[in-house]
Amino acid sequence: MKEYHRQFYTGERAMFATHDAHFEQCTFADGESPLKESSDLAIDGCLFKWKYPLWYCRNVAVRNCTLFDTARAGVWYTHNITFDDCVIEAPKTFRWASNVALSNVSLPNAAETLWNCIDVTLDNVTAQGTYFGMGCKRIACNNLTLTGDYCFDSAEDVTIRHSRLLSKDSFWNCRNVTVTDSFISGEYLCWNAHNVTLINCTLESLQGLCYVDNLTLVNCRLLNTTRAFEYSTVHADIEGGVDSIVNPSGGVIEADSIGSLTLDERFVDPSATEIKQRNKQ
Repeated sequence: MKEYHRQFYTGERAMFATHDAHFEQCTFADGESPLKESSDLAIDGCLFKWKYPLWYCRNVAVRNCTLFDTARAGVWYTHNITFDDCVIEAPKTFRWASNVALSNVSLPNAAETLWNCIDVTLDNVTAQGTYFGMGCKRIACNNLTLTGDYCFDSAEDVTIRHSRLLSKDSFWNCRNVTVTDSFISGEYLCWNAHNVTLINCTLESLQGLCYVDNLTLVNCRLLNTTRAFEYSTVHADIEGGVDSIVNPSGGVIEADSIGSLTLDERFVDPSATEIKQRNKQ
């Protein structure tokens, strides 16, 4: 393995098509695509300060590195890449990539990040930005803290555990989503999604969980949640109460209390949904 220590690189494609190399405490300054078309890289304690640093790469391990805001669109069309203990300030990182693993990573400007990626693992990641995770397939998140609207739009096979999401319009148009032991706050949660399971979660949402095909809630809490389940097929076990339910399409909903219930036969078949109140008020 070739060794590069404390080097300062400038100019476009500074280390283009580098293979089987270790970069340590190097700076990639001005100059686009410094490591484009490279493979089998170990990158430790390096600084990336310009656009497109890791495009069309394979088999890359990045540790203790910083991608500054100017390192925009940093990792596209790259396969088998890990980031450990890193800060990624740049937006639009990770697109059309596969086998992506992030551990102990901060993304303070994660707008339009992780688009159309396949086989993604996020562990102890903090991200802030809109349209995070759009179109991803097979993404698993543990201890994700995300602030930013429209996350995971059109994603498939999503698993989230022990996480906190503050996001309006999250999980729209998704398929096969399972969220466990997590908190989600945001309007219009999960619209137009298919096969969504929420287990031991706390949710807060205006008009949340509507237009969902095959929605399951197990031991969930719905705080300040109004106009829930409209046109959804749902099997819900709610701990505590729900402020209002409007026109579910079918299923079983059980809660300690329901503030208001609308089953308008002009829009749905009221007999298709079984409503159970454990403590009627």
